[in-house]
Order: sequence, then C-alpha cells, then structure tokens
Amino acid sequence: MHEYSRDEAVLQMNKWGGAGLAFVFVTDYEGGRFMLSPVEAVNPAEWLYSFRGRGNHSGSTKIGRKVEWSPLFPSFEAYERSFMKVRNAIMAGDSYLCNLTCRVPLQTDLSMKEIFLSSAAPYRLWMKDRLVCFSPETFVRISGDGEISSFPMKGTIDASLPAARERLMADPKEAAEHATIVDLIRNDLSIVATHVRVARYRYVDVLQTNRGRLLQTSSKITGQLPEGWRARLGDILFSQLPAGSITGAPKRRTVEIIADAETYDRGFYTGVMGLFDGVSLDSAVMIRFIDKEEGRLFFKAGGGITSRSSCRSEYEEMKAKVYVQLC
Repeated sequence: MHEYSRDEAVLQMNKWGGAGLAFVFVTDYEGGRFMLSPVEAVNPAEWLYSFRGRGNHSGSTKIGRKVEWSPLFPSFEAYERSFMKVRNAIMAGDSYLCNLTCRVPLQTDLSMKEIFLSSAAPYRLWMKDRLVCFSPETFVRISGDGEISSFPMKGTIDASLPAARERLMADPKEAAEHATIVDLIRNDLSIVATHVRVARYRYVDVLQTNRGRLLQTSSKITGQLPEGWRARLGDILFSQLPAGSITGAPKRRTVEIIADAETYDRGFYTGVMGLFDGVSLDSAVMIRFIDKEEGRLFFKAGGGITSRSSCRSEYEEMKAKVYVQLC
C-alpha cells in the first residue's frame, strides 16, 4: 500500500478510475495522507478489509469467551472543557453543529486483528500494528450508472431504555442535528451531482454491540453524476472531504473549532476508506475506530453538539459509542 500526497492521490484515482482498475483507498481526517493500492497488490498479511462483504477477507469469527473491555474515559470535567469551547462557538454563531470527539485509552484482551475478524460491522479494515476500524456508516456509494448516494448517521440511543425508539425519534436535539447533517450532505453532493434529493429520511438501524443493542438514525441522499465520472473519481471524492457527519456545519469554520476544542490529533480516525471495483464504488466513514500508539490502544469516539445539547448527555453518548460490534 503506497502513501500519496493529496494531489498525487487525486491524479492516481482519476487515472485508475478512468481505466477501470480496481483499487482500495484510505484517507486521513485532515486530507493530507492517502493510501491507495490496486486490489491485486494488497498484502493480506499487512491489510485486511471487508466492505459490505467485499474484500480480501470474508465472514466473521465468533469469540468463544467473555471479552475484557475496559475503557479509561476522560473525566467529565475534562470533557466539559472541550464541550464549552464548542458550545461557546455555537452560541457566538460560528457553528450550528459541531462534532466533538475524544481519545479513550482502552484495555482489552482482544488484539486489533481479532477485533477485525470477529466484528459484525458492514465496513471493516485492519492495518497491521496501526489500526482497526469497524464502521457502520457509509460515506458515499456510486453505482455503475453514476448514481451517488450518501447515508449520514446522526442520533444514537441505548435500545434497552424504555420506549427507546420513540424517545430517539421525538428528541428535538437529535431531530435538529439530523436535519442539519442531511442538509449539509445534500449541499456537498450538489457540488458534483445533479437531481440531488433525500430519498429516505431518518430511519432507524439496530446495532448489536458487546455492550448491548443501540438504535441509530440514518438518511439516504442521492444524486446523478455526469457521464465520464470514473475518470474524475479522485476529484469527486475529495470534493466531499472531510465527511460532513463527523465535522459539522458550516464545515470550514467548524473544522477550525474542532481543532481548538479537541486535545489530540485524529489521524485516520473519521477519515474515509473504500473500494472501487472497476465499475462502482463503496466507501465508509472511519468511525468505531481503534489505533495503537507507543504500544497502547486508543478508542476514538464522539458526537454532534448543537445549541440544545446537554454536556452530561453528550458525555454519556460518547461513552456509549466505545463498543465493538461482534458477530
């Protein structure tokens, strides 16, 4: 897997896309690091991937034992300091939705490769000694006839709570956050596509995790790319970065607020991973993510902050997202 600069990556993806060459790609959050490889050149001893069942590894393996899973969450006071920076920016009118994330040390008896092999998530990636990602969230899909679709996820609740589905759908903060992201993604797709529309709005998915079930709301937004889109594949993808669901709105100013509020470098967390098979493309936002730094594992998680947000509720939602979706 070769690492490219942004400009090099755009040119290479355009070239391979136009030639119909299948390739795998990974981008970091800030848009400065890109890894690309023809499918046939991916070394499974270094990289394993499965994107909705397509990749160099198929199926999942059940863990036949109780799993140790011990996150060391930041204190509420530490989280509150970052939260207040975001909230102050929102109240000043600089943003109306900002995705705030945390870096959580994790102790587990699972290796990153075991997490990949046992995860039931639709999008999975393992990079030896670097990271594992088990994401439920599609970034964009492009069909063979050029229909581009995005499926932003916003709104999470513990499914075991009384009337959980009704509470999630009736929550005004969650509804406002979801509407904002749908509008942002619709605008992003309009940069490259015509006839952009919301095909399905705010439906509920059920996620089974090692800590129980979660309910998550998503929407589907679609548009039509022009003829010859494969030869512009790099330009199309990079026009959508960073993903709106993990930044906020307005995107450019909100990215600056995130940089001030967060206390770590996201790296590949909240970047994008995907597969172009020579005809169509599928990709995912790199959430539900663990990486290794100096021999320690870190889980990175967060959520969207609006003017309606409660610091305590957002803190608890962040903690609820530190899970692994096992088969």
